[in-house]
Amino acid sequence: MPRARRKRTVYSLQKRNTILAAAQKEGLTALQVKQRFGVTPVTYYSWRRKYRGASNGPPPSVRARGRGLNLEQQVRSEVQAKVRHILPEIVRAEVSSYLDTLFRSRGRARNV
Repeated sequence: MPRARRKRTVYSLQKRNTILAAAQKEGLTALQVKQRFGVTPVTYYSWRRKYRGASNGPPPSVRARGRGLNLEQQVRSEVQAKVRHILPEIVRAEVSSYLDTLFRSRGRARNV
């Protein structure tokens, strides 16, 4: 029995930008994007990664539409993006420091 072919929907750049802007503005999850727009989570994450790649955000056309957000939301969004970017390194450094301290103190206790 032959396999059924997958239906492939092609989204224009404008449609992608609209979906990404709506998802960002409303804080939608990938599942909510799928329910509302019919875009699979894999596709949504792929678009998001591509548009955030170099500039840490969606393309300029999407950012321009987001200017309707109030200042507090814009600042919050920027701070969250920066924290997501630097947090892994901070956690790594803190865990390493903790482990160094933990194992140094145990080593001293055994030698005494």
